[in-house]
Amino acid sequence: MKQLLRALKRCTVIAAVALATVSLQPTASAAPAPVVGGTRAAQGEFPFMVRLSMGCGGALYAKDIVLTAAHCVSGSGNNTSIVATTGVVDLQSSAAVKVRSTKVLRAPGYNGTGKDWALIKLASPVNQPTLKIATTTAYNQGTFTVAGWGAATEGGGQQRYLLKANVPYVSDAACQDAYGGSLVPSEELCAGYLATGGVDTCQGDSGGPMFRKDNAGAWLQVGIVSWGEGCARAGYPGVYTEVSTFASAIASAAATL
Repeated sequence: MKQLLRALKRCTVIAAVALATVSLQPTASAAPAPVVGGTRAAQGEFPFMVRLSMGCGGALYAKDIVLTAAHCVSGSGNNTSIVATTGVVDLQSSAAVKVRSTKVLRAPGYNGTGKDWALIKLASPVNQPTLKIATTTAYNQGTFTVAGWGAATEGGGQQRYLLKANVPYVSDAACQDAYGGSLVPSEELCAGYLATGGVDTCQGDSGGPMFRKDNAGAWLQVGIVSWGEGCARAGYPGVYTEVSTFASAIASAAATL
């Protein structure tokens, strides 16, 4: 019962012209949209954002490494099948920079519950700013920003333009109550409008970053879009991988790519 609540939220697989929402986690379900309740991002506003060809999002951890969700990839090893699109908010723009993957490293021990992070090595570096990740829990509260090209409504298709929205922190206790105890508090972070819903990430946003400004005014990634019940439903906040928990492991893994 507990596992049935781990509704996979944000992964879409693109086949031919059709978009199909699929659960890549053992017992997951649908997720928040590109940002249900979001608005269009301006060109250059979040230059670290990456769209992945398997229907997920990500952020540039390094010029040639994308940080995304473990449930977006099938495992670790050499992989040239993923195409990362960067540099644009409009996926159809002729200015889009597309780079193929060479290798994937999925979080060691990932089994569908927690540890939802992965790194994708790119064939060549891209000329875009990277997104610094949180190394402590100091920024794990407050109001966060989410962005993505996922569905704008539950069950909808991916978006052409990057959407953005702000979501407030939801305590571990409140999130645990919402999901019947299926949260992994030491590895996951929740955000959203618990009482009203209406704003969230969704199918196709998996792997994308949740971020906020640090004390110096720079963007800092605190979460990775992971799972939830539906999209923007009242009573069910979005659940994100708590980046600070895995900062050291991510850095060590990146050094091997």
